Amino acid sequence: MKRIYLTILTLLVLLLGMQEAQAGRGKKEPHKGYRFTLFIYGNTDSVMYLGNYYAGGTYSFDTARISPKGMFVFEDKEAVLKPGLYFFVNPAGTYVEFAVYNNEKLDFHFDTEEPGWQSNMIVKGSKENKLLFDFHKTNRAIYRAIDSAKAAMTDSAAFADFKRKQFLRMDSIKYAYIDNNPNSLLAMLMNATRDPDVPTTDKEGKKLSDKERWEYFMEHYFDHSRLDDDALIRTPMTVFKQRLDRYLDQYLKNAPPDIIIKYIDPLIDKARPSKENFRYLVHTLAEKYLQSNVMSYDEVYVHLVKRYIEPGLCEWMSPSTVDMNVKRADKWEKLLIGKPAPQLIMKDDKGMWHDLYTPQNKYTLLVFWSPTCGHCKTIIPDLYKRYAKYRDKCDIATYAILSEPDDATRPKWQEFIKNNNLKWLNIDGGEANIDWHEVYDIETTPQIYLLDKDKKILAKKLNAESFEEVIKYLEKIE
Repeated sequence: MKRIYLTILTLLVLLLGMQEAQAGRGKKEPHKGYRFTLFIYGNTDSVMYLGNYYAGGTYSFDTARISPKGMFVFEDKEAVLKPGLYFFVNPAGTYVEFAVYNNEKLDFHFDTEEPGWQSNMIVKGSKENKLLFDFHKTNRAIYRAIDSAKAAMTDSAAFADFKRKQFLRMDSIKYAYIDNNPNSLLAMLMNATRDPDVPTTDKEGKKLSDKERWEYFMEHYFDHSRLDDDALIRTPMTVFKQRLDRYLDQYLKNAPPDIIIKYIDPLIDKARPSKENFRYLVHTLAEKYLQSNVMSYDEVYVHLVKRYIEPGLCEWMSPSTVDMNVKRADKWEKLLIGKPAPQLIMKDDKGMWHDLYTPQNKYTLLVFWSPTCGHCKTIIPDLYKRYAKYRDKCDIATYAILSEPDDATRPKWQEFIKNNNLKWLNIDGGEANIDWHEVYDIETTPQIYLLDKDKKILAKKLNAESFEEVIKYLEKIE
């Protein structure tokens, strides 16, 4: 029996070892070092640069001067180039792109001539780039045919029909290329810019509503993008960055936080196998919603921290950066729209104690401000006028706190109150039941909240104008 158990255990170990080996085959370590030679017949430049894309930006990282044989040689025996689209560019900005992909050994020779580097390019040492430039040459031939027809044809309708057929031919060539070379970088680039084909009916033939079609479009927007491939981030901005920006800033514009979270979580999760894309998405989205002026979008930031940063999934972040984000998210989580405002008990400008929760008004305007703050000097008088306009009609209480309660600021505070006739509850923040700077995360002023009768947060990040807009909306005032 013991022998049988050991035999089974041995087989399991061997099986697991085979599975690990098979899993590793698809992810070979990239080759160390590169050597690219570029010869351009008719060239007059003495220097050439080598660069790459990253999230739509372009970055030069190597320089070559022309050799006695008229070639530019880029070589680094230690560097490891990550997959993506790279380019040669001269000082005048003329450039040609090439691929680093499929773990090819990076010893490529490029031979072309002036003018038209791309259309004249011959590549040795790279199957990936031979496919790339052959495709470009085929496309260029179609464009030349269109240009020739435009010059030769006098019938505009006939030319339009010719042009249409040529573009259809181009599409046919494109999709044939993708089918025949599905694992090439060019196929990945062309697929990444495709929008989903949105059906008009469901599986039972029932017509889809506009809302259902929009939801399908959003759920399948990145279906053709290889978010799990590190090369995606090293492409021109039209391939990934602009599509991501359009998704967030156009299709998700003004969407509530829960809808944004619904669509960005699958996007990030799909990118998890790619450290490059996962890092870019988490960083970009966290920063976007951290910096947003939309009052409810801090909920998206808090969600991202709780789901990806706090659990330790962001290995690139230093412990101090993780800790900073987690502490901020913990504070912000208690200040989200719909959460009860933390209790405040402080003295007014006459020395009388007041707590935030005692007044039973329908609304409470909670304000943190200082007379030494330039924005406050403009916003606070305007805010007070608008508050006074709706105070009685809409039953609004106030709790206006001096955010710099020191001996140097108090006299300026008292003077500002008097000069601007601020007849609301003026609170001195010097003594309090809590460290309200910390709890309310008061790093800049003014900070303006609107609370409901139960002191739940209705709105925040307000100014004078938006306060009035919110009140009018809540009270249905035209």
